[in-house]
Amino acid sequence: MSVKLIFLKLGGSLVTDKAQPHTPRLQVIERLAGEIAAARAEDMGLRILLGHGSGSFGHFPASQYKTRLGVKSAEEWRGFMQVWRAAAGLNHLVMQALERAGLPALVFPPSAMVITQVGKVASWDLDPLRQAIDRGLLPVIYGDVVFDTQLGGTILSTEDLLAHLAGYFQPARLLLAGSQPGVWADFPENTRLLPEITPASYPHIGSGLSGSTATDVTGGMSGKVRQVISMLEAHPGLCASIFSGEVSGNLRRALLGEALGTQVHG
Repeated sequence: MSVKLIFLKLGGSLVTDKAQPHTPRLQVIERLAGEIAAARAEDMGLRILLGHGSGSFGHFPASQYKTRLGVKSAEEWRGFMQVWRAAAGLNHLVMQALERAGLPALVFPPSAMVITQVGKVASWDLDPLRQAIDRGLLPVIYGDVVFDTQLGGTILSTEDLLAHLAGYFQPARLLLAGSQPGVWADFPENTRLLPEITPASYPHIGSGLSGSTATDVTGGMSGKVRQVISMLEAHPGLCASIFSGEVSGNLRRALLGEALGTQVHG
């Protein structure tokens, strides 16, 4: 049995209705939890670090208070707390579904663990995460508010967190499960799906990508692809898949090694 580590992100557009504030997609979350459990049962060497977006929970107050840009005033700190409550509320629903699926999930809230400096991770004790992975548990992180030495407070997206963790854990693959079948070259017309993206091809297609049609303070698909490319450039050998989690069975198949959606590689 060979042990392999996968970083998995469940997108906010997949686990919530991003057009409606505080609207979880509970049946989808339950199904995804079941597919993670099924993949782990089929491949006993599979290790997963799971992250999920905040979707319609965190993005609405984050947009209202512009929390990602910094937190200074009393009103902005009230907004900081609203974003924290919203993100933690969605995470609670995700954790409940993982527990019902029989998964040994353990949450590591970034707001309680990470300090940033101008939006970049300055300190984060990763030993507990390492211990959880080594013992076959399922560590869970999510996009969250954090304290910042210069900005007061800010937001780290799940991709921000995974990008930092990639240097420490050296995952074999990065899976981004969302609501779209991959990366569209012509969003929102959605007539041409990109089978692959590389650091060499990205500059030629980047202008055709878009953000998000819903409220998303972390850049939508364009920002996600840009961050994945940066991760690949920093960690040669890492490959990523951006695919739909809407189709039943897709997540399980991706976890077990099937190439779905848009492949991002060096």
